[in-house]
Amino acid sequence: MHSQSIENWCHTHVFLGRDHARNEWRTWIVVALTAITMVGEIIAGLAFGSMALLADGFHMATHAGLLSIAGLAYWYARRHAQDERFSFGTGKLGELAGYSSAVILAIVALMIGVESLLRLSAPIPIRFTEAIFVAVIGLIVNLASAWILHAGGGEEHGDHHHGRGHRHDGHDDHNLRSAYFHVLTDALTSMLAIAALLTGRFYGWLFMDPLMGIVGSVVIARWSWGLLKGAGAVLLDMTPDEATANDIRATLEQNGDRVADLHLWRVGPGHIAAIVSVASDHPREPTYYKARLARFSKLSHVTIEVHPCLHLKEAA
Repeated sequence: MHSQSIENWCHTHVFLGRDHARNEWRTWIVVALTAITMVGEIIAGLAFGSMALLADGFHMATHAGLLSIAGLAYWYARRHAQDERFSFGTGKLGELAGYSSAVILAIVALMIGVESLLRLSAPIPIRFTEAIFVAVIGLIVNLASAWILHAGGGEEHGDHHHGRGHRHDGHDDHNLRSAYFHVLTDALTSMLAIAALLTGRFYGWLFMDPLMGIVGSVVIARWSWGLLKGAGAVLLDMTPDEATANDIRATLEQNGDRVADLHLWRVGPGHIAAIVSVASDHPREPTYYKARLARFSKLSHVTIEVHPCLHLKEAA
C-alpha cells in the first residue's frame, strides 16, 4: 500500500514539447541552408562591392551560428531531460539560447551600422546585376527556411505527464520561435538589399545601398532588444501571465480560503510551475486545491501548502 501511494505521488520533470525532436531536426536543416547561402552572399558582396549584400551575408552568418545554438539547446535539453541535477528539468535551455543569440545580434547590428555609415561617406562601385541575382537566391532560401520552421511550430503541442497525465499546449516554444524570427529577419534584410540594388541599378542612387544597411542594422537591433526582454523575463522567473495569476487566485479564494502567497514561473515551452500558499478557515488536503486548478492546462508542476487561519490557532 505504501509503495503504491508513493508511485501515485511521483512525477517526472520533463517539460519538453511533444514535437521537440522534430523541431530539432527542422532547425538543423535550416542551419545547413543558411550556412550555404551565407557563404555565397559574403563572397558575392566582396566581389561585387555591395554593402547591403555583404550586410545580408554577415547577418546570415550570425544567424547560422545562432540557429546552431538553438539546435544545440534542443539536443542538450533532450539528452539531459531525465538528469536529476536539473531540479525543474531542461525546458528553459531554449530561453538561455535565445538570450545568448540576442546579445550576439546586438553586436552584429552595431558592426553593420558603423560599416554602412563609413560606406555612405566613401561609396564604392557595385556590380548590380550579379549582386541582385545572389540577393534573390538568399531571399528564396530565407523564405524556404521560414516555411520549414513555421510548419514545425504550427504543430507544436506540449507533452508532460503529471499524476494521471495532463497534456499542455506548447505553442510558446521560444527556442523554435526565435529561430523562426531569425530567418524572417533574414528575409527582410534580403528584401532591403534587393531594393537598394535595384534603385542603384536603375536610378544610380548609390547611397541607397549603405542606407539599406543602416535600416537593416536598426531592424536587427530592435529584434535583439525584444528577444533580450522576452528571454530575460523567463530566465529571471518573472510571472509569465498576470491574468492567469489573477484567475488562479479567484479560483482558490472561495469558502473562506485565501491565497497568502503565489509564485508562477515558466519551466519549459507551454509549462508553468506554481507554488501556492493557502490560508483557510476550514483547511483541506492539498489534493483538494490541486483539483480546483486542474482546468489550468499549462500548470505542469504545482506545489500547495495549506495553513489554518491565525485566529483559529489563537482560539484553540
